[in-house]
Amino acid sequence: MSELHAQTVAQVRDTMLPPVPPPRRETGAIRWLRQNLFSGPLNIILTVLAIWLLWVALRDVVPWAWRGVWRASSLNECRAIRDQLYPEGTSAACWAVLTDRWRQLVFGFYPASQIWRPPLALVVFLLAVSPILFARLPRRLLWLTPAAPFLIFWLLWGGTIWGPVAAALGFALGVAAFLALSRARYPILALLAGILLPVLYWSFVAGPLARALAGVAPLALPAVASKDFGGFTLSIIIGLSGISLSLPLGVLLALGRRSDMLIISKASVFYIEVIRGVPLIVWLFVAQLILNYFLPRGTNFDLMLRVIIMVTLFAAAYIAEVIRGGLAALPRGQYEAGDALGLTYWQAMQLIVLPQALKISIPGIVNSFIGLFKDTTLVSIIAMFDPIRMASSIRATTAWGGIYWELYVFIGLTFWVFCFSMSRYSIWLERRLERGHR
Repeated sequence: MSELHAQTVAQVRDTMLPPVPPPRRETGAIRWLRQNLFSGPLNIILTVLAIWLLWVALRDVVPWAWRGVWRASSLNECRAIRDQLYPEGTSAACWAVLTDRWRQLVFGFYPASQIWRPPLALVVFLLAVSPILFARLPRRLLWLTPAAPFLIFWLLWGGTIWGPVAAALGFALGVAAFLALSRARYPILALLAGILLPVLYWSFVAGPLARALAGVAPLALPAVASKDFGGFTLSIIIGLSGISLSLPLGVLLALGRRSDMLIISKASVFYIEVIRGVPLIVWLFVAQLILNYFLPRGTNFDLMLRVIIMVTLFAAAYIAEVIRGGLAALPRGQYEAGDALGLTYWQAMQLIVLPQALKISIPGIVNSFIGLFKDTTLVSIIAMFDPIRMASSIRATTAWGGIYWELYVFIGLTFWVFCFSMSRYSIWLERRLERGHR
């Protein structure tokens, strides 16, 4: 071996060097700032301008909120405490109105001894919808879903438990009749039986059955009138009821509008266009005033129930148009695939078309839900004590007559939390269902 060859062999590395970490400016927060906020002259100018505007907006708001007074029974007492703590002329929030009147803002006029019931009803609702919203949860929780509406009604309005139980039996009877006749290949008869049997049962059997069961086992909660509901409890009840009921109705309307059957198609189009062409506030006035003229004399149709029905019908029209857009976005081959497999119309919709259309429509559906939840504040126009009207009633008292910003900041932030949560769930669901890039 020559001397040159020996030196060359000695320079061959037989061990790997440890990897060198990337430069600090190319990782972490510094990299994100460079790429998103300071990537060029225009971005730098816009970033500096945005920071300056944010500073101008928050330089007074943050100290005002931070110096807030939390313990007082009136606005005058709150101001006296502020003057003791801070120099004269210092601005400070009076958050004491929230600690003093939180029960009204959250529960309205719900009896103080029964305020445990609305939170428990919300927990039942979340448990019922969790296996639908999150596929990884145990499927056994789905058994709670059909029973949840009746249990929630009993928790919120009280009375005997056998009333909701008897009502639930009517739905079970209708579903059983529909499924039995559908398997026997009598679709028209199945539909009629699924509608008429529950109506006849509720008209003649449910009431006596509930009274008989109540006499044997008197399980009941103190009754609460709908006029005692208010605050965020009222908004959540109307919002969640409208969201839960408008989605299936919107799906049916979207399918009806695209149906080849002329009567169903035209009826769906007429319904959607009429509902969308009139503001929600007009429909709420219809629910409050005009609807009573079409009911039999002496009928006591609860106002909250009328509002929930009208909000559901209104939201369903918008949901139908969103889902119709998803159906139109699917290529024709997806519909032909169902025909090629020999599937019926409903089987093709359930297994092939609707899952894809709903996935496409997720942003629009959630956007409609967010708008619906915020629109629940319109019920204040028809004398229902939603958070906005409840804040006005608090401001009308002698103790808190001059309060303003604190109440509406709290209400706005609470609505933002609910709406932002729905938006984040929408984004998470879109990413989870996006299988095209996997």
